[in-house]
Amino acid sequence: MNQTVLENKKNVVAEIAGKMTDSASAVVAEYRGLSVAEVTELRRLMREEGVEMKVYKNTLAARAAEAAGFGELKDYLTGPNALVFGSDETAASRVLAKYAKKHDALVLKGGIVEGKVVGVDVIKELSALPNREGMLSMLLSVLQAPVSQFARAVNAVAEARGEGAPVEAKEEVKEEAAEAAA
Repeated sequence: MNQTVLENKKNVVAEIAGKMTDSASAVVAEYRGLSVAEVTELRRLMREEGVEMKVYKNTLAARAAEAAGFGELKDYLTGPNALVFGSDETAASRVLAKYAKKHDALVLKGGIVEGKVVGVDVIKELSALPNREGMLSMLLSVLQAPVSQFARAVNAVAEARGEGAPVEAKEEVKEEAAEAAA
């Protein structure tokens, strides 16, 4: 019987260590004071973002952190904690921080991001960033801006020529197009 319990604990430690190394981010949050309904709501919000929340014994989580090379994470493993594993660097932080704004009982402590143990300040900074799709959308809009400006300038030149604009107006449109292209 004792051997079976030990094997189960070893399996749990290996599972936690695997999640810590395989996830893009992991956050430690204290959930003391949240009702069952609030925890259920939080889990639902996390599932929508591809985030997983698990509750483990702190001693097992500390051993797993040590085994995975994140020994400093042990400092955050006091009290009733949940480990939240994110599919990207910001997902876990974003969902937890948003929920913590409405529910004071949820306290962010620290976590692992990009293979480093970080404090609550970094977690809160990450929570302000958009998700991966949002960041890609922002990048795309930045890349498209010069192209659309150039297209508007070319269109203005074409309209000026088509309407028989005076030569001075055509020269001004060409100069504007050259400035927009640069």
